[in-house]
Amino acid sequence: MSGPETASAAGAVPAVAAVAAPDRIPVMVPWLGEEEAEAAADAVLSGWVAQGPRVAEFERAFAERVGAEHGIAVSSCTTALHLALIALELGPGDEVVVPSLSFIATANVVRYVGARPVFADVEEATGNLTAATVDAVRTPRTKAVLAVHQGGVPADVHALRAACADWGLALVEDAACGIGATVGGKSVGHGALLAAWSFHPRKVITTGEGGMLTTDDAEWARRLRRLREHGMNVSAAERHASGKPIVESYLEVGYNYRMTDIQAAVGLVQLGKLDEIVTRRRALAARYTELLAEVPGLTPVRDPGYGQGNFQSYWVLPAEGFPVGRDELLAALAAAGVSARRGIMASHLEPAYAGHGSAPLPVTERISRDSLILPLFHTMTEAQQDRVVAVLREQAGG
Repeated sequence: MSGPETASAAGAVPAVAAVAAPDRIPVMVPWLGEEEAEAAADAVLSGWVAQGPRVAEFERAFAERVGAEHGIAVSSCTTALHLALIALELGPGDEVVVPSLSFIATANVVRYVGARPVFADVEEATGNLTAATVDAVRTPRTKAVLAVHQGGVPADVHALRAACADWGLALVEDAACGIGATVGGKSVGHGALLAAWSFHPRKVITTGEGGMLTTDDAEWARRLRRLREHGMNVSAAERHASGKPIVESYLEVGYNYRMTDIQAAVGLVQLGKLDEIVTRRRALAARYTELLAEVPGLTPVRDPGYGQGNFQSYWVLPAEGFPVGRDELLAALAAAGVSARRGIMASHLEPAYAGHGSAPLPVTERISRDSLILPLFHTMTEAQQDRVVAVLREQAGG
């Protein structure tokens, strides 16, 4: 599918080819078309649809894009995070500092390995952990920090890495939403000990489902590839390519966390579109921010001073005295045919973590309670944005 022209340097939103769209404005639509369909069909017709040569190609291309030595494709970002914590040999008695302000998988993977997630607060401007919020909850049992690039807003990983190095802690980056975001001009995940990525349909690029781990450590990469395939010493693709009988061995307890070649074929096309997608999302976000400047009491998400986001999500935080609450705003948008979403969840308030205990998390609870995510997708039109903002303006009393 041919895409729109890229945004101008001034941040103007380019024209988009007319598309027959439903009256309801969705919160997110993946940008998929004929190229992805043809790539998937080619994989199907090749006769090799399981993890194979296209997965290996996607791993190499993705790792190169984010500036890592190795990519390990897996079935989801959740499984990528699980494997990352296994690589760090975390287990019972260990603590891992995580943000509560994140999809619940961030905390759950710590429990998968028998360790304890310790919830830290975030800064209001970015929704991310800082060295100070981590320091407030770390203990002698803390072994690692799991930092999230929330909603595509990069965390200050340079500060976090320096602090973790001083404390002797491993830093894992949950970059589920982070592809295309940068810190200091370099990709999120560049130089990371371990970074995990998502290709869920709500993310900037998608393979339907799927994930990736990136690292610069060759030995970890070899082990992680074994672990995603039941702990086998030689992959099924390698056995097939050899043309000789090979009896595999199972070196340790592993998992079925593989990506298929069909998914990887789609991922390669999507990766090739990444720059265009991010440029478009940033232009749409800039226009939202310009329009919302006229709506009193709403603070939109913005780039931090140390990097640029990809605007995987565009959220706004109403002021404490805003005329209506977040849920009323969502209801008003829904009545006007606009699909919006509550802001990022607070995992420590979910039933799965009842009785878990945490330090006070006032910023997390404020953002989770009051923020909402507005529609933003590649083919969004100016008229659709205007409809969204008109509802917010009306609810603000403007």
